[in-house]
Amino acid sequence: MTHSHHRSSLPHFDLANHPPASTIQMMTQLLERITKTNDKLQASSHDKRSAYTCFHARSIPTISIHSYLNRILKYCPCTNECFLSLLVYFDRMSRNATGLRIDSFNIHRLVIAGIMVASKFYSDIFFTNTRYAKVGGLPVAELNALELEFLHLNDFNLNVTIEELQQYGDQLLMHWIREEERKRDLQWRRKEVDLMMRSRSTSSTSNSSCEDDMDRYHHHHHHHRHRTSSREHHHHHMQERPFTTTPLHRKQTTSTTSPSNTTQRHSWHIDHHPHHHRLPTPPYIIHP
Repeated sequence: MTHSHHRSSLPHFDLANHPPASTIQMMTQLLERITKTNDKLQASSHDKRSAYTCFHARSIPTISIHSYLNRILKYCPCTNECFLSLLVYFDRMSRNATGLRIDSFNIHRLVIAGIMVASKFYSDIFFTNTRYAKVGGLPVAELNALELEFLHLNDFNLNVTIEELQQYGDQLLMHWIREEERKRDLQWRRKEVDLMMRSRSTSSTSNSSCEDDMDRYHHHHHHHRHRTSSREHHHHHMQERPFTTTPLHRKQTTSTTSPSNTTQRHSWHIDHHPHHHRLPTPPYIIHP
């Protein structure tokens, strides 16, 4: 009862009508996750040797898994049953006594050998090993050896029931949906973090600008007070020190000092005062 309810909750994969290109995309996401996980386990383990050297490459191929599957689909077309049965074969090989570990060094050879075997099993019309070898980028003799080893690892049992294919298709679709949701959540969290960091930087910038404005205000205020006190001191000094010139409203009759000398003294006292050669800052300009 629980198992049937779990099966009914899974999304339905249409074996007959689902586009093979979409199936390849979903398979790529699953296989890349498996290979990356096994690569880390292989790197952390002390035994660096691969269990099956015929599938193990000397270096990781430069072509990606998705591009490799697309190349096979383009030049050796096959149905969804072939791709899904490949996942079934991989599970069987990893669970039997051989203990196959799929990694980045053997995934390409396992894919080309498995699809070639599955297409021969499911299709009445299939391509020759020579064509698969050209598409897979391998010598024909090596691909023949890989085919035989692949059959040995599966105990020559290539039959997969329709129910098993449907189960793997539904699980593959569910894995794809969950991964897409996880990516969207991750992108949303990154956007939230970016917005939070931007808001913090904006607030810190505004705070620093406010502090700068306050510093400028205190500086100008202090400067203004200093100029005001200087003016008051100068005014007081001028009041205490009498001019030698006569007032303007009085008629000048006699004077001990010539007007030219008085004017020069007066102008020198104003123009060359240490606090009167500076113009006031723009905020303190008093317009008439």
